[in-house]
Amino acid sequence: MAMATTSPNSLVFQRNTNILKADNMISSKTCFLPTSKSNLPSFTIKKNSTFFLPKIRATASTTTTPSSSDRVFNFAAGPATLPESILKKAQSELYDWRGSGMSVMEMSHRGKEFSSIIQKAESDLRTLLDIPQEYSVLFLQGGATTQFSALPLNLCKSDDVVDYVVTGSWGDKAFKEAQKYCKPKLIWSGKSDKYTKVPVFNDLGQSSDAKYLHICANETIHGVEFKDYPTVNNANGILVADMSSNFCSKPVDVTKFGVIYAGAQKNVGPSGVTIVIVRKDLIGNAQESTPVMLDYKIHDENNSLYNTPPCYCIYMCGLVFEHLLELGGLTAVEKMNEHKAGILYNAIDGSKGFYKCPVEKSVRSLMNVPFTLEKSELEAEFIKEAAKEKMVQLKGHRSVGGMRASIYNAMSLAGVEKLVAFMKDFQAKNA
Repeated sequence: MAMATTSPNSLVFQRNTNILKADNMISSKTCFLPTSKSNLPSFTIKKNSTFFLPKIRATASTTTTPSSSDRVFNFAAGPATLPESILKKAQSELYDWRGSGMSVMEMSHRGKEFSSIIQKAESDLRTLLDIPQEYSVLFLQGGATTQFSALPLNLCKSDDVVDYVVTGSWGDKAFKEAQKYCKPKLIWSGKSDKYTKVPVFNDLGQSSDAKYLHICANETIHGVEFKDYPTVNNANGILVADMSSNFCSKPVDVTKFGVIYAGAQKNVGPSGVTIVIVRKDLIGNAQESTPVMLDYKIHDENNSLYNTPPCYCIYMCGLVFEHLLELGGLTAVEKMNEHKAGILYNAIDGSKGFYKCPVEKSVRSLMNVPFTLEKSELEAEFIKEAAKEKMVQLKGHRSVGGMRASIYNAMSLAGVEKLVAFMKDFQAKNA
């Protein structure tokens, strides 16, 4: 019985039934049908018998390259959209990174190839944020949530006082976690106002002996963003900020902070890597009970390579840092973000109440825009119809409801403009 030999990588086999006469071309013998199982079935063909044989037709397979038109506008809060050019570059380097003969996914984290990747990523990040040499940059794991524990363990003793300002859900989680490791004080909370504002700094009532003052620079869920930062009253205290959802979205004076930390999955890469920028004189004072993986000193001494780091995520962050520098740095990026956010907020404010943003205008986030519909019963329909137009992940966080459009660095102006056009059309049909 003749068999075609074809490359499984280049051909797709399609089967249909063909009737054959088993006269002189096949003698009486036992034939085996190919199968993936070990107990192969067999049958006997007798001369001059008629039988059915699956016909195999080989057709060349085609690989379709996705185009921009195949992609949706992804307004997710994180993991979030990434620059299309970065995805394409990563795709081109996936199989063989720059002639190394291997993917970044396969590299030893202690090899020269990955060493060049992580060193350049750090160098470009230092350039973007103008990070002084007095600060260490750590590429860690566990998300920003793990830093809720790592901060008090590294920065103070169990009986030390620290201050927390809570402007949303993430600041609240950080405060509650710190209670396990030190004596945190909640010196201001926006909960009574449903987290729609930030405090007047002079009214904070800071503790005179607080080791640090903690803020969440941008609350992803509630869309509240600090436009300036408080000064710590204690001369020996420091300012600590969770910048997960506005990291690298605008210039920041790093010297105002003792520690800045951020999950990468909003603005600078995929989920899996957490970036910590910490002043070097704060390293090396961890509580005795601090787990080794939470000790800044361990990671600093080992250049973020104490154990296997999230190599591919760091590589992706490095590509994004390069991209942001090519755009003109964070000053240019901030202008783009202000323009996009302005278009969306103007559409909300100009809707005559059909759409509403609850956040105080002076502290509205450039990254996360929450809004509701005057007719709340239409919200599910809004999300459904938007998805049909290839705009996804617009549903608000489960804890607050409504809608939320996350418009991070990588969200294009075209995406925001399409959303605004859809909002106006939806209002015209449902007002």
